Amino acid sequence: MTDQTNEYQWKTLDKDLNRISRVEYATLYVSRPLVGIGVSLAFVVLATLAAGLVFGQSSGIVFVLTAAALGAYMALNIGANDVANNMGPAVGAKALSLVGAIGIAAVFESAGALIAGGDVVSTISKGIIDPASVASGRTFTWAMMAALLSAAAWVNLATWIGAPVSTTHSVVGGVMGAGIAAAGFAAVNWPTMGAIAASWVISPLLGGVVAAAFLAFIKWRIIYVEDKIAAARVWVPVLIGIMAGAFAAYLALKGLKRVISIEIGTALLIGAAIGVASWLISIPLIRRQAKGMENRNRSLKILFGIPLVISAALLSFAHGANDVANAVGPLAAIVHAQQFGGFAGEVAIPVWVMVIGAFGISFGLILFGPKLIRMVGSQITKLNPMRAYCVSLSAAITVILASWLGLPVSSTHIAVGGVFGVGFFREWHAERRVRAANNSRPPARRLAREERQRRKFVRRSHFMTVVAAWVITVPAAALLSAACFALLTRAFG
Repeated sequence: MTDQTNEYQWKTLDKDLNRISRVEYATLYVSRPLVGIGVSLAFVVLATLAAGLVFGQSSGIVFVLTAAALGAYMALNIGANDVANNMGPAVGAKALSLVGAIGIAAVFESAGALIAGGDVVSTISKGIIDPASVASGRTFTWAMMAALLSAAAWVNLATWIGAPVSTTHSVVGGVMGAGIAAAGFAAVNWPTMGAIAASWVISPLLGGVVAAAFLAFIKWRIIYVEDKIAAARVWVPVLIGIMAGAFAAYLALKGLKRVISIEIGTALLIGAAIGVASWLISIPLIRRQAKGMENRNRSLKILFGIPLVISAALLSFAHGANDVANAVGPLAAIVHAQQFGGFAGEVAIPVWVMVIGAFGISFGLILFGPKLIRMVGSQITKLNPMRAYCVSLSAAITVILASWLGLPVSSTHIAVGGVFGVGFFREWHAERRVRAANNSRPPARRLAREERQRRKFVRRSHFMTVVAAWVITVPAAALLSAACFALLTRAFG
């Protein structure tokens, strides 16, 4: 009787402990998002304190502290949303783990921002607002604060719903909305805004076409040949050379502005030289790696793995060098206005301001980036190393093409457009093969049209969500900014 009682007590105890462990697990699951929020708040507070220590007891310290907090908040959101476009394809292709991608991106984003980040930034974001039209330095300060707050809030909302949006466009919309609220519609440079609106179409189309073209080349020259490994020995070094040349030109043109100013012709020459050198160096390396590999697509994925990781790291470096200004540009403008009692079209970015932007982007990526990384990497279309490599190549080449043609483009739209381009090319190619197969089959064995239409390689729900978010980013950020400006000026004068 005693043994049965003890056995019953032990079973009861096991059940109770199991319930407790489930409660603990549920508590950890629920509290996980709160950890990210808590760390983010701590970073914003530290950024504010750092601004207070650096700026001292000068007049306008309250404005600078508030702007530092908003700049840190914006940087966190850029890391959570924008960086996913660089690392998502590599993670989706399983060339990098999520943890590895976050680590590489955090290091290279920060390095790009601190080493090659522009030391001069257009405070009115690419000339969309005439500073002379703003009544006073105080009004200008409120306008920049409203722009920062609205842009950060919009990117935060887009990250929450899982839509990769352009942080550049968010800042542009914020500055435009605050400028209109402060000085009317006449203050806006509408031709510039028209060019930015055109980039909504130009960026993803260029990115998609370039990525699809490279994927078509890889299929034609490597995948659909009898001896895949022999073809890879020839063409993978060529593609590595193109990648190295494209990124060298991209970094020379866009990422090293702080070190030296380089024209596009010089950047292309630098890219060509480094591309040829990389091609020659990679020939023996690829031959050695391909030795003994089976004649299968799985072997090709291995050959493209390391180049894909390198391209993702370089893309992160260039992104950090360019896009950190989205977070700290308005903050630098506010600091300048409070220090010198006026405002200017261009100002130098202090080192402490750049540090806030760099670390904020890294923290935002680590804390909130995985959601968008998974969405871009695996939920739009299925990626492998070859397809993801085409997306990375597309991002670098499209920016160079756009700079040469003088077209304003968004790196976010290019990268995501490249993912869409790869997916839609796969759909077109699969449909073409099915049609060819149907023509050679008897009618009874042909694949029905309804079944062919059902076989989609791009998730239409994600496609529509992303496109809708792109279209409304500038007007939504502008409306939010105008509302924030009205509230700030009414509350504080």
